[in-house]
Amino acid sequence: MPRLKKVLESHNNKLHVKKDDTVIVITGKDKGKKGRVIAAYPRENRVLIEGVNMVKKHARPSQTNPQGGIIEQEAPIHVSNVMHVDPKSGGVTRIGYKVLDNGKKVRIAKKSGAQID
Repeated sequence: MPRLKKVLESHNNKLHVKKDDTVIVITGKDKGKKGRVIAAYPRENRVLIEGVNMVKKHARPSQTNPQGGIIEQEAPIHVSNVMHVDPKSGGVTRIGYKVLDNGKKVRIAKKSGAQID
């Protein structure tokens, strides 16, 4: 019996983006597109972005989709291909962390220093 390939994954994958963050795609076929993160998959290092990386899926008729046919939906994109949108300038920025006086840790934009959380 052949051995199954083990999925390459780390136990400590932390993404720089969260659900509902606004990001810009920096590489690939959708370069320059801006969208909102719908879902994050830390184990696979991927994110699902609204209106980005659209793929066609052939669906057979079901109760939810009685007609069937070809459906367009988003596919996950690797997290290294996206960057955060700066809340002040609207351009891309890296993310930093800052601890406030009340002890709460928040994310900040490196370019403008604006608070993201």
